[in-house]
Amino acid sequence: MRHIISILMENESGALARVANLFTARGYNIESLTVAPTEDVSLSRMTLVTSGSDEIVEQITKQLNKLIDVVKLVDLTEGGHLEREMMLIKLRAERTQREEIKRLVDIFRGKIIDVTDTSYTVELTGTASKLNAFIEAVNEELIVEVVRTGPSGIGRGPKGLGL
Repeated sequence: MRHIISILMENESGALARVANLFTARGYNIESLTVAPTEDVSLSRMTLVTSGSDEIVEQITKQLNKLIDVVKLVDLTEGGHLEREMMLIKLRAERTQREEIKRLVDIFRGKIIDVTDTSYTVELTGTASKLNAFIEAVNEELIVEVVRTGPSGIGRGPKGLGL
């Protein structure tokens, strides 16, 4: 089962390496990883996506909680949560394809953020299934490059991960 683990950790050098080493040492896979500073400059928020049984993910969270840099941790998939992923996709956009690509981008509520004589770069945000649907809707021959962030997530309701 896929799990999204949100970690509040000290913004220190080497913290990310310690998390990655924990996964490597135990043979677990990180499917996606995003890290960014929070409103408190001394803390960063890491969103980590991994797969495994409930027992394996429980083991992972116990090991993560033992790391000195980890302040707080929550498995977002255990409760109500929101998740979004961002994708940048560069498409060949010759004269005959430009209008069709624009319509498709509008349908998926994306933005064309760069235009050249022969290409469009599109920004899309949403669930992984929405981004996958866009890729499937575009003619495969038009795709030049795809970059995805992996999911970021936040719990629903008034409570936050903060202290």
